[in-house]
Amino acid sequence: MILTILGGGGFRVPLVYSALLADREPGRVTELRLFDADAARLGVVARVLSELAEGMPDAPIVRLFTELSEALPGTDFIFSAIRVGGLEGRAADERIALEHGVIGQETVGAGGISYALRTIPVVLDIAEAVKKHAPEAWFINFTNPAGVITEAMTEVLGTKVVGICDSPVGLARRCLLAAGIHRGAAAFRDGSVEIDYFGLNHLGWLRGLVVDGEDVLPRLLADAGAIESFEEGRLFGASWIQALGAVPNEYLHYYYFRREALDADRRAESTRGAYLARQQSSFYNGLLNGNDGGAAPALRSPTSKAALGLWEKTKLDREETYMQSNRDASGTFERAPEDLVTGGYESVALAIMRAIRQGEAARLILNVPNRGTLAELDADAVIEAPCLVDAGQIRLLPTRPLPDYARGLVVNAKAVERATIHAALTGSRRSAYKALAMNPLVDSVRVAQELLDAYIDHFEQLQYLR
Repeated sequence: MILTILGGGGFRVPLVYSALLADREPGRVTELRLFDADAARLGVVARVLSELAEGMPDAPIVRLFTELSEALPGTDFIFSAIRVGGLEGRAADERIALEHGVIGQETVGAGGISYALRTIPVVLDIAEAVKKHAPEAWFINFTNPAGVITEAMTEVLGTKVVGICDSPVGLARRCLLAAGIHRGAAAFRDGSVEIDYFGLNHLGWLRGLVVDGEDVLPRLLADAGAIESFEEGRLFGASWIQALGAVPNEYLHYYYFRREALDADRRAESTRGAYLARQQSSFYNGLLNGNDGGAAPALRSPTSKAALGLWEKTKLDREETYMQSNRDASGTFERAPEDLVTGGYESVALAIMRAIRQGEAARLILNVPNRGTLAELDADAVIEAPCLVDAGQIRLLPTRPLPDYARGLVVNAKAVERATIHAALTGSRRSAYKALAMNPLVDSVRVAQELLDAYIDHFEQLQYLR
């Protein structure tokens, strides 16, 4: 197979390549195409991939592209992880929101709406290019906010676009470990562990975890100590999780603890976006300029793996500081070693590809159109829920109705997403204003108007809103 990654100069590309290197099965990816408008970043990532592949037989060929029309023809799957405006844009999204007294987080906060409004026009152009140059390809979206972007792209690509996120399976894995059950990643895909998870991207709940026919989640939820032994349990507290009877996705912390999260963001030395922007600049510039802590001579050595070492060091720091302000808001706890293991979005992407091309059925939590699964939402509304993926199709698995604690949040969040998409498709400033004003993390209609004005003034990419 041929896989093309959009945003090929992105920091997380080596994770995908590592998964491809580990796949030795027939029908595996033999060519990886990396597309990015930034040739310098492409070169840095290519160096890391080269060091990853050293000594590996039959490693997938890596080809670099700065023209999308050249990267697409003949590809089987397209994986998208682009960031319109870069991390500097994320930093501005968050800073402007905080200046107006609200949470600016890049997916659920005001910053997520600004980010989506910049990104949707770009991904729609990409979708048209895919339709023209690679009409048979499947499009796997990881670009945030993943549910919004996936729903917008279905307008062009129909059923051949699917959104992925590693948060749900990461949550399920941590809950299993807290319950004293050890299962490999394959157990989540082959159905031996069934995850009852429902909602929207970054707004979902785990309400069942069936292992060998037994739902082990009630046993976990009965033990307050076990609940607070894993990350989400410490974030939300045993009393709230037990009151819900379900474990929330980590991003729901912004909704359930809005006051505390906002206060922690205000007290932080910098926003997450600003922190990552500095970190990424240090990583890329260090390899481009040789200013990587004195390792420049090693970088020039053909036997050195200094680029890979710097990437791994930077990756560890990213994981250790993930959601730092939320953890500070919940009592300042450090991430445990097992919490540093991600849900593995790269493994999810690989499982989708193998299931579709090789017919290897897999159960995965994906972002796809509702099609009647949740009665409160229309058929075209993209939701995040368990799916069965096999040869050439993705089918949502049956699920129970939305519980009372989730119904209002899900319906409201979808209305915010829909207003955002409408604004991007039509250029309607009024719809963008409506999206911000309806977001529960924006606590004043007047502030929503001021936020929108500030975002449009700052971002050239939002000048289309009228």
